[in-house]
Amino acid sequence: MNLLSPSPSSFSIRASKIAFAHYSVHTQVTPLTHDKGLILRAEAWFVKIVSTIFLRYSNLDKFLGYFSHHLTPSLAFEVIKRLKNPNLGFKFFQFSRERLNFSHSFWTYNMLLRSLCQVGMHNSAKLVYDSMNSDGQFPDGRLLGFLVSSYAMGGRIDISKELLAQAHHNNVAVDSVLYNNLFNVLVKHNKLDDAVRLLRELMRLCYNLETVTFNVLIHGLCRSGAIDESFKFLSDMRSFGYSPDIVTFNTLIHGLCRVNEVDRAQELLKEVCLKGDFAPTVVSYTTIISGYCKLSKMKEATSLFEEMVRSGVKPNAVTFNALIDGFVKVGSMASALAMYDTMLFHGCHPDVVTFTSLIDGYCRVGQVNHGLELCREMNGRNISASLYTFSVLISALCKSNRLKEARDLLRLLKHSDIVPQSFIYNPVIDGYCKSGNVDEANIIMAEMEETKCKPDKLTFTILIIGHCMKGRLHEAIDIFYNMLAAGCYPDDITVRTLCTLLLKAGMPSVAARIKQTLFENQTTDISLKKSYHERTRSDMPNSVN
Repeated sequence: MNLLSPSPSSFSIRASKIAFAHYSVHTQVTPLTHDKGLILRAEAWFVKIVSTIFLRYSNLDKFLGYFSHHLTPSLAFEVIKRLKNPNLGFKFFQFSRERLNFSHSFWTYNMLLRSLCQVGMHNSAKLVYDSMNSDGQFPDGRLLGFLVSSYAMGGRIDISKELLAQAHHNNVAVDSVLYNNLFNVLVKHNKLDDAVRLLRELMRLCYNLETVTFNVLIHGLCRSGAIDESFKFLSDMRSFGYSPDIVTFNTLIHGLCRVNEVDRAQELLKEVCLKGDFAPTVVSYTTIISGYCKLSKMKEATSLFEEMVRSGVKPNAVTFNALIDGFVKVGSMASALAMYDTMLFHGCHPDVVTFTSLIDGYCRVGQVNHGLELCREMNGRNISASLYTFSVLISALCKSNRLKEARDLLRLLKHSDIVPQSFIYNPVIDGYCKSGNVDEANIIMAEMEETKCKPDKLTFTILIIGHCMKGRLHEAIDIFYNMLAAGCYPDDITVRTLCTLLLKAGMPSVAARIKQTLFENQTTDISLKKSYHERTRSDMPNSVN
């Protein structure tokens, strides 16, 4: 007997048998262990039959009695779960409510709402939510938070506000974490205007907010460069009785330094110190010190560092790394080494960033050997080199024409866990091309591809020019087309160099084809195509035109 494919004429008999078995096991007065197993099996069959009927029959009228007699909230949950499709689950939900006048359990509502929102069926989810309310059921904190955030992500901030208002009206306690998560979602998806309007509205309605909620939005505004708007919220916090904390001020300080308003950030730090509500942290000082270092204002950075130490705030590795790197960038290697000694004096352990900055400093002043020694010291301390450590050393070795040593570092990099990038290989490829050894450059290019490192525009350009200079035009042409296939487009100098050499070599048709290919790949506007075509023709000899 195939219960999954009943004929219309015989189904009522089969369904009644299943229903009788289902009814029988439910009327056991004192079910035994094996009886309980039978109940579970019967229910599983019932769920399977209902799911199959729902999927295969467009007219369900003749099954209404069977469904209404045996369908329970827990079984309805299992049916919707078995359908494994939010849209089908929603249709079964509508059918059961409209045709069977059926009330679902919280868990069915929870599952449906989450699955519908996850596939973007927010309108259907709203209908389910309204039905849930009409049944006298309300979402718990987790479900409400999910719905509010989901509608906000879907661009339906109006629904998010409506859900919050309903919860507020029904005296449902809304945890402040919900608001924080909501604003995190809005900030993450760059919906700052919605976030600003919503927070102002919640403030006006006296919702239960926390300083953390304001901090989330202030962070988003600072990250987007809206510093003045961030300071408005700082003022609003105070006017509505919310007190900013050190995280608020650190966020504002970081935002000011991001837009290079470091002096203004230091004034804000002074304000924090004068008010004395809370003490500045190492993050407060380090952010401003780093800002000054990036602007090469080492005098101001050093002065603030000394003030930090006097105030009793202990600097950390990030503080020292910013200062060391700042001195390196302005060419003061002696000051960088002195700051390194100060770092050790304060009991702060150097890390890979510290050593990389010092190695960079030595390389900048032409003391590459000192840089290599420092790299060995770093290894002796069990500090692994980073991609940028390799980059600094390889570039310096190539500039000193020490290509073999740079090549050895590339091999060492290949056997490390570091994921290489094209800027590591480019100086070595360029060095070999300039020395005339394009064969070695080709081998390095092949090694790049073996490590899944994609060549960039500069890689291709170096190789094209290198092969052109050696007169290996056919290989240069192949590299040119590989460059286009990789989605990179050569600059005018590269194209002109290649085409000029092709013309000199008596290959005008190839030069014309290269220009035409580049034009077809790169240009889409008709007017640009016309001007480019005219320019291309004027560059070609009469035999080509």
